[in-house]
Amino acid sequence: MAGRISDEDIALVRERSQIADVVGDYVQLRNAGGGNLKGLCPFHDEKSPSFNVTPTRGMYYCFGCSEGGDVITFIQKMDALTFAEAVERLAQRAGIQLRYEQGGYVPGRQQGERSRLIEVHRVAAEYYVSQLSSPEAAVGRRFLSERGFERVDAEHFGIGYAPNEWEALTRHLMGRGFTSQELLRGGLAAEGRRGPRDRFRGRLIWPIRDITGDVIGFGARKLLDADDGPKYLNTPESPIYHKGSVLYGIDLAKREISKRSQAVIVEGYTDVMALHLAGVPTAVATCGTAFGEDHIKVLRRILFDQGQGEVIFTFDGDSAGQKAALRAFQDEQKFVTQTYVAVQPDGLDPCDLRVKQGDAAVRDLVASREPLFAFAIRSMIARFDLNTNEGKLSALDAVAPVVASIKDRALRGMYAVDLDRWLGIMNERFVVERIQEIAARPTETRPAAA
Repeated sequence: MAGRISDEDIALVRERSQIADVVGDYVQLRNAGGGNLKGLCPFHDEKSPSFNVTPTRGMYYCFGCSEGGDVITFIQKMDALTFAEAVERLAQRAGIQLRYEQGGYVPGRQQGERSRLIEVHRVAAEYYVSQLSSPEAAVGRRFLSERGFERVDAEHFGIGYAPNEWEALTRHLMGRGFTSQELLRGGLAAEGRRGPRDRFRGRLIWPIRDITGDVIGFGARKLLDADDGPKYLNTPESPIYHKGSVLYGIDLAKREISKRSQAVIVEGYTDVMALHLAGVPTAVATCGTAFGEDHIKVLRRILFDQGQGEVIFTFDGDSAGQKAALRAFQDEQKFVTQTYVAVQPDGLDPCDLRVKQGDAAVRDLVASREPLFAFAIRSMIARFDLNTNEGKLSALDAVAPVVASIKDRALRGMYAVDLDRWLGIMNERFVVERIQEIAARPTETRPAAA
């Protein structure tokens, strides 16, 4: 039976876990006066900060949703942990070795599931890194070199290599005291006919970390022609890995995102690396899924989303990249920040752009951003023949619902004027009235955007 953490150690964890530092890993905090700090609440959506932290008391409280407590409660609620698991996580963060009553401390046995899964991923990440220097991993090192990455870059991002064997990682982890069930639960192994087998084999490995820096999963890139799996293979959903809310590189980028009030969203691991190395350390990427609402929540808390910052989406210039940008448009108004798109016309992604044209070209790509509304509208207009009146009217009817959906009335009016110019109708009043007519209708009765 698992022992109980001693009360003395729980008190020590509270004492050494400064609430401003712990909360600051998840939420951008600013001075609220009187020794208090404030930020956007991580427990409910809000546009103005009502989440307060009082460091002198070691407490937090949200005046919007009434959530409150101490540093242990905060970790419990943020990461869906039990009390003991939250204490263990904070103890690990503070370098405290916990003592357990009712039988004493047995390393590993009494740890909660999350703590064990975090630890097995840490050991797995170290193993993958050690394998990148092996003779077998030459193909992986060549892959990185061809994309402009040096050894020091691989070390900075923790890149590793998964041997092309069925049970290499499994044997290593079980030899370190982890169970087959833990490997399966964490997605490091899959069930085979003879027991667990490695999920990633013969692939280049990127560790995926949460906002606090813990490894919670991996992204694996195919290297071998004989590999009939997908080009990129990610960790499956697990108790610690939820792809819909994970952003690759968030641990490295969070402070710069907060400092610069800017987040750059790219499509792949190598693109994140390319932007960081080119001098854009605010880049992050989704992990095998489209950018969605939970990703927005993560960024809003870091940006302190009050209309001052900017979110920039970079997409490939091909049709798939443009479709991704238009999908992002649907979520645009969930931000208060300004939202932009940066698309490389020749179809190069940031990684390829850096290889062929250098760091300055990558920085220029980000600097050349245009507002997401403008990009979405102009992309839709491009589908129509504007040399005919019929084409102009069809384009107007297709785009009008998009302009009408802009919540800011002043901004909606300005885009209506722009739309008249972009379509070449040269009847501003007609275009504005058409959009006003659609905007006045109940949402459910408006025509769907093309």
